[in-house]
Amino acid sequence: MSYCYEVAVFSVSKENQQRVIELSQLLFEEMNKERAVLISHSILSKTDNDEEICWQLVWLDEAAVEENAKKWATFPSSAELESLVGSRLYYGHFLAI
Repeated sequence: MSYCYEVAVFSVSKENQQRVIELSQLLFEEMNKERAVLISHSILSKTDNDEEICWQLVWLDEAAVEENAKKWATFPSSAELESLVGSRLYYGHFLAI
């Protein structure tokens, strides 16, 4: 079984960043509530643009990613999080080769 790595870059205005970080942390907890599907996570700020943040997630496997994508709208934090994110600049999943 191979972990699945996710990188997601979002534009988020400075006034919304703290709340987006808080909601991200809550969302990660919500995703792991039924079973541990997120092995680790980081929230990063881009060095040359302080209105871009990045999630780096390590998922249990590719199936866990697909399962949580289907549940996205049911997580209590997802709607507010999406309302505060300006746009998704990059989103991708990777497997070790």
